[in-house]
Amino acid sequence: MGKRRQGRELAIQALFHLEYNPDNHPDKAFDLICDNFDSLESIRPFSRHLVLGVCEKRDQLDELIRNASKNWRLERMSVLDRCILRLAAFEILFMEDVPPKVSIDEALEMGKKFGSEDSSSFINGILDNIYNTLREQGLLKGKENGA
Repeated sequence: MGKRRQGRELAIQALFHLEYNPDNHPDKAFDLICDNFDSLESIRPFSRHLVLGVCEKRDQLDELIRNASKNWRLERMSVLDRCILRLAAFEILFMEDVPPKVSIDEALEMGKKFGSEDSSSFINGILDNIYNTLREQGLLKGKENGA
């Protein structure tokens, strides 16, 4: 498994932890997860960037997800699916070095690995909608060719 995938999985663990412990500071929560899951030092900087970025942009990411999800309130989504969606949306919108297709594919793989039977198709539908909306609005900063 690639280091970025491992970093994403570690980030999902930290984001999941933060859902149930919202008063924790993201940095401290990340360190706690790293210590308890014995993560590789080499994946921590990328993973920390994801966690802190998602936490910083959470309101904006949640609005994107709300607008893209038809008939699903954010609060009704599984915690894991919500974390994966936030992470992928953050990558699509804010990480210029990651093509949107990669972000979406990685999210689908995490949904298959950690989520329910329906997680990957649910995640795919919402992320596809987010990607198409951002592309139409010209907000992908030259990333359109990456998907």
